[in-house]
Amino acid sequence: MNASAPASTPMQRLRRWRPSRRAGIVLGAIVAFLVALWLLWDWNWFKGPLERTASAATGREFRIDGDLDVDLGRTITVSADRLRLANAEWSEHPQMGTAERVEIDIAPWPLLALRLRMKELRAVRPDIRLETATAGEGGNWVFGDGESEPDTREPRWRLDRLWIEDGRLRFTDATEKTDLDITLASVAPAAGQARDAGAPVAVAGKGHWRGAAFRLEGQAASPLELADTDTPYRIEMDARAGATRASASGTLTNPFRFQTFDLRMKLSGQDLEDLYPLLGLALPPSPPYSLDGQLRRNGDLWRYEGFNGKVGDSDLSGDVQVDVSGQRPMFTAQLLSRQLDFDDLAGFLGAPPSTGADETANPRQKAESARRAASPRLLPDTPYDLSKLNAMDADVRWRAQKINAPKLPMIEDMDAHLLLQDGQLRLDPLNFGVAGGDVRSTIRMDARREPIDTRAQIAVRGLELPKLLAQAELAQGAAGRIGGDITLHGRGNSVATILASANGEVGLGMGRGRISNLIMELAGLDIAESLKFLLTQDRQVPIRCAFADFGVEDGLMTSRALAFDSTDTIIVGEGTINLKDESLDLLLRPRPKDRSILSLRSPLRVGGTFKDPSFRPDFAALGLRGAVALALGSITPPAALLATFETGPGEDSDCGGQYAR
Repeated sequence: MNASAPASTPMQRLRRWRPSRRAGIVLGAIVAFLVALWLLWDWNWFKGPLERTASAATGREFRIDGDLDVDLGRTITVSADRLRLANAEWSEHPQMGTAERVEIDIAPWPLLALRLRMKELRAVRPDIRLETATAGEGGNWVFGDGESEPDTREPRWRLDRLWIEDGRLRFTDATEKTDLDITLASVAPAAGQARDAGAPVAVAGKGHWRGAAFRLEGQAASPLELADTDTPYRIEMDARAGATRASASGTLTNPFRFQTFDLRMKLSGQDLEDLYPLLGLALPPSPPYSLDGQLRRNGDLWRYEGFNGKVGDSDLSGDVQVDVSGQRPMFTAQLLSRQLDFDDLAGFLGAPPSTGADETANPRQKAESARRAASPRLLPDTPYDLSKLNAMDADVRWRAQKINAPKLPMIEDMDAHLLLQDGQLRLDPLNFGVAGGDVRSTIRMDARREPIDTRAQIAVRGLELPKLLAQAELAQGAAGRIGGDITLHGRGNSVATILASANGEVGLGMGRGRISNLIMELAGLDIAESLKFLLTQDRQVPIRCAFADFGVEDGLMTSRALAFDSTDTIIVGEGTINLKDESLDLLLRPRPKDRSILSLRSPLRVGGTFKDPSFRPDFAALGLRGAVALALGSITPPAALLATFETGPGEDSDCGGQYAR
């Protein structure tokens, strides 16, 4: 019967099993140990090994001054408080980075294959300091000796997402006088969107760029992308340094080395001269400007390509390249202005632009213009900065297709080629289209020593008289071409001081042509003829020639030959033009060739200054003629007219010289 009884199942046997007293004690001890371990376990026991591992990997001391904790589950969350990483030995700042708290979400299963996959890293108040060394050791972000071969094997760790809360990034480059203090905060995704590995960070900061204070704001790609130095890092930034503003959108490759980038750059400011402390480019003073182009850098070569915009009231476009590989930056540019406002060139001469109602100028230039307006002097006296002329080399070609010059409407276009090397500047050529002709110049300035040594050769060719006098009604129907040569050599650091010390020659002349008879009669003060032409109709008279020849010595121009010869009148002159005090002292002697009563044969005096010239008869001579007329009139009234009766003794001047063309 017992043999036929059914066998018991394993579960039934387990229920019938009763542990011995000894086994119960062991089992209870194991359970108690597990409970105690669970209650007493402290993850801080692992701080020491973790700190030693991180310190060995970076070559820097790494410490966790707060608690280390781990939450186990489908995702393991490791958190640590008050972390710090020591700086490079050469830095004067002890810490490279600190964080109030760091949380890392880790996928557990890759750990079985000895791989670390960090699903997300959250950093609360991280503070990172990046510095470049002054002795060429590189940056403090280079760990170890920086000379080990890169590990080409697939990394055994991966970080998928990075989130920054109230972060701070400081960057210092002492050799470039650059320091940045930037706040960073990850931008929250829009409603319904998940956090993205590439979530951008909002950026705001201040500091100095090459010694100039500036402010910065915008967005940048996730700092996680900085780990890949070969992948372009995208930014959208708006920076201001004083009145200079730059808006950049594009990519940087290895941004902390700042060697390769491709940015759309909008640049604006009150004066191009302000870029000197920011970029080291010694540009001349200018009115307010606004430019837009593509800024690229590849190592030592910077390029601002396809830019266009305005400088003052002039349009400007072209390409600029700066090579910083040499002892001095090499600035190369091809520039084009379809319409150039002439007064925007004033900065090249050390003068401010015009500041009228329709003119563009910054406050400093307006103040300078007001000062110059109150000054009795006309020539620009602002000194050139020799340090800037020696700060870089340059090769610039600038063409202007049309020039707007209301006060000088005869100026038509410009072609200028500027070469600057080793402190020696050459404008060759500096050509202006003027009144249907050309003013061609070659100017050399040697700024290697003070004062600047300047030589100028100017050729005037084919200027048309009616275009020179286009705004004068009396010039209608005039004809003739003006030419000549000017050679000057002076020393000084401004236009005014260069001319004040100048030596050389000035010669201008005109061959045959025509001009208003009224002008000639007024020059001879022929009252009767002038009234006749004013009341009836003016006519044109032939010009045989006109010329002015001056020798220049120590800033004083002294006439050697001065004449204007027409069929009606010959005017001969003499005198000086003082480039030091800007004064005029010329005596013109009109000699009418026709017979006319009421003709006053008094010389005409040109005096005053460049800024306020005067043109008047010699009143002493007029007084004498008047006395003679009064005496004769007391005898016989008709005879009184004899004193003003002009017999026309003027002789034709010799017009066969170099100016008769």
